[in-house]
Amino acid sequence: MPSDLNEAIARLRRLSTPVPRPRRLPTESEVRDAETNLGVSFHPDLRRYLLEASDVVYGTHEPVTISGGHTAIETVVHSARDLGVPDGLLPICDDNADYFCITANGDIVYWSHNGATNETWPNLATWITDVWIGGG
Repeated sequence: MPSDLNEAIARLRRLSTPVPRPRRLPTESEVRDAETNLGVSFHPDLRRYLLEASDVVYGTHEPVTISGGHTAIETVVHSARDLGVPDGLLPICDDNADYFCITANGDIVYWSHNGATNETWPNLATWITDVWIGGG
C-alpha cells in the first residue's frame, strides 16, 4: 500500500484509463488563480495532486480538477458550501452530495449531508489508495 503521495500518484498513473478526450494538467498559474478565486491556500498534497495527477481517469470517483466542468474545484466547492460544508473543509471529491474534504493539516474527512461521520484518512495518499483506487 503506498505510504506517500509519490507512490500513490505513480500508482494512479499506471491505472489511468485512456479516454477519447483526455483531461490536461493545469499550470501553476491556473492553480494559483483557483486559490485566489476561492480565497484559500491549497494544502501542498492537494496542490501536487492538481499539478501532477488531476488528469487521471480511473474508477467511479472523480476528484476535483482545475478546469473540468462538473469536477472543477470552484464548482465543487460552491456546491458543497451551498449544502453546508463548513469553511474549514475543502472538498476534493463529490460523492452524491456528500464530500471527501481536505483539512488545513492535510487530513481527509468525509462530510455527509445526513450528519457528521467519523470517516477520516490521515493524508491524501491514503485516501487515494483506500478510496479512489480501493473503491471504498
